[in-house]
Amino acid sequence: MPLPKAELHLHIEGTLEPELAFELAARNGVKLPHADTGELRAAYAFQDLQSFLNLYYELMAVLRTERDFEDLANAYLARAAEQGVRHAEIFFDPQAHTARGVDMGTVVEGLWRALGRSRQNHGVSTQLIMCFLRDESAESAMETLEAARPYLDRITGVGLDSAEVGHPPVKFREVYEAAAALGLRRVAHAGEEGPPEYITEALDVLGVERVDHGLRCMEDPALVERLVRERIPLTLCPLSNVRLRAVDTLEAHPLPAMLDAGLLCTVNSDDPAYFGGYVGDNFDAVRASLGLGEERLRELARNSFLASFLEHDEERRARYLAEVDAYTFS
Repeated sequence: MPLPKAELHLHIEGTLEPELAFELAARNGVKLPHADTGELRAAYAFQDLQSFLNLYYELMAVLRTERDFEDLANAYLARAAEQGVRHAEIFFDPQAHTARGVDMGTVVEGLWRALGRSRQNHGVSTQLIMCFLRDESAESAMETLEAARPYLDRITGVGLDSAEVGHPPVKFREVYEAAAALGLRRVAHAGEEGPPEYITEALDVLGVERVDHGLRCMEDPALVERLVRERIPLTLCPLSNVRLRAVDTLEAHPLPAMLDAGLLCTVNSDDPAYFGGYVGDNFDAVRASLGLGEERLRELARNSFLASFLEHDEERRARYLAEVDAYTFS
């Protein structure tokens, strides 16, 4: 039985496995520019974040209907449950769909058909976080927030993703202020490819409660001290970092040093269909490559529940933490 854990950095569009992509393409009459699943998997050799994003957005063309989004979410939740996930806070990218003529309601209603039954069907509690594409305009982000108003009973928070360099957090100050006024939780990708200053800006300008990635904080000792002092969680994605060349090898990943510094780190899968593993695979990989002992792994699992947005259900969080504490490693 896998170690119980929460997943806090997971893009639902990034769980689109080649087999499902071809199934949905056939259902919707979409022609993919790849002959078969083998050829598509071979295209998953990325040089950097942008080369990944190009394929990522190309494959989204197969997602058209509520049923497609429901099938996508159910496929992820089944895999996540097998890998010990008890709670998942799931990102989605509405602008990537509305730009293709798929409306917000289709995306949210489709995802919710799976998420709303996830506890019963998969034993996984869920929350939904709507991300803004940082390489789109701030005006587009604000329009997206407005379009989401009818669905805010199903959306827990907002995030910021896509190409980081050249798109500092300050660009989205107003939309984050509007999201905060609506009572939405706030996270943002920062310090993956972008500099440590983007992390500071995300905290000070956007008011984020959790930093997605945050890898490059280690370049700024004062920032590390602040993150430790304020107990700001970081949602690290080790296999993703290697695939996108943020670190050269998994053995070179700074996760052990980050834990030693007292940072509240969590391990997640990011876009698992593209990066070679779901969250349990990421745990296995850091255990093998970084020599993390059982108590370090338990700390990472505890951190995932401590960092989750479960303030509305502290009893559930306590149950999950008790599961982690009682877990016996094989």
